[in-house]
Amino acid sequence: MSHAHTAARRQRLFDRIGEGIAILPTAPEALRNRDNHHPYRFDSYFWYLTAFPEPEAVMVLLGAQGDKPGQAILFCRDKNEEREIWDGFRHGPQAAQAAFGFDAAFPIEEFDKQLPKLLGNRPALWVALGHDPEWDARIHAGLSAVRKEARSGIVVPRTIHDIRAELDAMRLIKDSHEIATMRRATAIADAGHVRAMRACRPGMAEYALEAEISHEFRSRGADGHAYPPIVAGGLNACILHYISNDKLLNDGQLVLIDAGCEVEGYAADITRTFPVNGRYSPPQRDVYSIVLAAQTAAITAIRPGASFMAPHDAALKVLTQGLVDLKLLAGSIDGLIESEAYKRFYMHRTGHWLGLDVHDAGDYKTGEAWTTLVPGMTLTVEPGLYLRPGEGVPPALAGIGIRIEDDVLVSEEGADVYTTAPKTIAEIEEVMRVS
Repeated sequence: MSHAHTAARRQRLFDRIGEGIAILPTAPEALRNRDNHHPYRFDSYFWYLTAFPEPEAVMVLLGAQGDKPGQAILFCRDKNEEREIWDGFRHGPQAAQAAFGFDAAFPIEEFDKQLPKLLGNRPALWVALGHDPEWDARIHAGLSAVRKEARSGIVVPRTIHDIRAELDAMRLIKDSHEIATMRRATAIADAGHVRAMRACRPGMAEYALEAEISHEFRSRGADGHAYPPIVAGGLNACILHYISNDKLLNDGQLVLIDAGCEVEGYAADITRTFPVNGRYSPPQRDVYSIVLAAQTAAITAIRPGASFMAPHDAALKVLTQGLVDLKLLAGSIDGLIESEAYKRFYMHRTGHWLGLDVHDAGDYKTGEAWTTLVPGMTLTVEPGLYLRPGEGVPPALAGIGIRIEDDVLVSEEGADVYTTAPKTIAEIEEVMRVS
């Protein structure tokens, strides 16, 4: 990511904070066990404004005051030859300032010492409180130090604002760089799903199919999975967050794969459900066709000015009609929706925001009103049906679990579907036939 994009985002935040100060740390490193760390993942908010990938870093924005222009400051790890031998390259403040477009940069060890001076005589503080007790304590210590200087005429910030609320609103609308990055991520994720379809055979383990996807993601340059992948054969597909992926895929079953990669921090999120042996059975075709029709209706409902819930409502009508057609429910469509009778077979919403986080930042509601879709928003569309064995579910349908998920950009014209992995019955059977 070029620092021109992050500088433009920082400028929007400068415009919002006025003469105030904004402070934002990246994520801490996390121990996996003993002295072994999880692979490092930066904080999404911090990355959005800096593109700086290293841990132990803090961004400070000082709003313009009088004839003093606004200043973007980075605190980061100093150069350290010994640690770099063990852990890899560190930019250090001097190189980071130039490479990431900051006005100044300092060693992270100086942050707590400089904090009171930075906070002094700033009318407002923009910070994320309540997410990390250790970070909260550091900010409160800085504010306390400023209060002790009150007799010198130094004033503590009078108001504290939640910086994440401001950034949530910004992150909800993707800029051109974000859109291009998400197109790259979804193209790689599409390829992973196609590879899985071609590799699938009865008798394979779910984890073997997961390995095919992981191979495709990494070989095409993705940073890895954006979330733990779901590879769910047969009845396992009726467990919404099934991630053990340790059972065998049997002839005659479907397999549901929910997997997406991450590229430069941005997530793809795709689900496909296909037959282990390459051919849908008649009952599987019936249920699959309902879910695909529901997804088509949902995508058609996406356009500027529509409610966030419009795709869900459109999918719900098709799914509920399908459940009546399958004789799993009886009654009027409106009545079954109002009574939520469908929830036995479809218990989640049809989509969520997508971006730097899989369930991305941004409000779904303002007060009682659902958010209105505008160009630049990006969301998933993922209806499903999960027919767990039980009373009233005939044996031919029992254990079928299907979800179809795509990633969609709201454009001026309507829905711009990023994802292209095969999803019609004919497309999927053709891909699996030629493998």
